[in-house]
Amino acid sequence: MSRHRLIIGVILMGIILPIVIFLLLGLTTASQLLTIAASTFLAWGVGDLLATILERPRLKGRTPQGAFREDWERRAESEQSS
Repeated sequence: MSRHRLIIGVILMGIILPIVIFLLLGLTTASQLLTIAASTFLAWGVGDLLATILERPRLKGRTPQGAFREDWERRAESEQSS
């Protein structure tokens, strides 16, 4: 995750959106605001993590067994060269 993306996420999902929700719902206590902030920030983090995982290329035209074998061989070669 880039630094700019993190800063924007913290500002929007951890500060601005919780305050807007807090005001629109007519809530009154600080604990309600902090609960909303924690919920929106956590949801953003989970969504960003899932998006990062899903944007990675999957098997690149390989079968799962072939991908596993290639990874296994690559690891074995790197251990032998070390």
